[in-house]
Amino acid sequence: MPRYVFRRRVLRPIVRRFLPGTPVGGGSAVPTRELSVPGAASASIAVTDAGQGPAILLVHAGSANGSSWSGVAEALSARFRILRFDRLIYRHDPPPTGADAMAGEVTDVLAIASAVDGPLLLVGHSSGAVVALQSALAAPSRFAGMLLYEPPVAVTGPVGGDALRRARAALDAGDPDGAMAIHSRDIVGSPPLTVAVMRLLPPVRQAMRRYAAGQIADDEALESLGVGIDRYAGLYLPVLLLGGARSPANLRARLDALASVLPRLDSVVILAKQGHLATLRAPDKVAVVIASFADRVLR
Repeated sequence: MPRYVFRRRVLRPIVRRFLPGTPVGGGSAVPTRELSVPGAASASIAVTDAGQGPAILLVHAGSANGSSWSGVAEALSARFRILRFDRLIYRHDPPPTGADAMAGEVTDVLAIASAVDGPLLLVGHSSGAVVALQSALAAPSRFAGMLLYEPPVAVTGPVGGDALRRARAALDAGDPDGAMAIHSRDIVGSPPLTVAVMRLLPPVRQAMRRYAAGQIADDEALESLGVGIDRYAGLYLPVLLLGGARSPANLRARLDALASVLPRLDSVVILAKQGHLATLRAPDKVAVVIASFADRVLR
């Protein structure tokens, strides 16, 4: 493989995945405001608030923070009010774990939602999409709709299982690199070559170490929900499911299963030539899908 192709197809997506603050298409020129909201355990949540218009709340994926939505937020903020924040698990050290972590995450989302007047579209990516689902279960009337980008729901078996136990053991033994390798390879389903390259790149390895405790706690919070998705059959609000044509097969299978139980499924949109990282690699395309759905539900 030529060096420039390797850099474009392999290195750049990996760096952007694990360095979510890396600019995508240049820095944001959109002015932002900081909104402070009391969250779980009375701790304040710093919410980045940009734009004017109908409100959209963005919940980020694992191994990331609110800045991973920067490109999408910039594209949307000309027409919408965009709110994003660092999730509870990723702003506390050590992070909460298990059911307490998930409950705290939901508390934070609902606290931010309560600080916004008018209808609100809830958007979640990956584990953040599961947090969005659980938040909607807790307060369905608060949201005008949801857009979920490949939530790793446990359909017929646990998301982590034995791999998660091995990842936790590695982390507790002082091996965050090993823990994240297990997470990426055995839980997410990333190709072994990609995982090996990630461990060889110093900036990526450092970012993986920084997020390791939060990511394993995130996996454990998902695991605390148990197996099965029938609970979502009672969510009577419009939902758009988003996926990538190049995402791991297990994520597409989970998306299809979720589509089969949601009573008010709006549509399933699969982005061509994209995988699980379109928020970073193609933020404009993700923004177009969000904006179109928002126009339908935020009326």
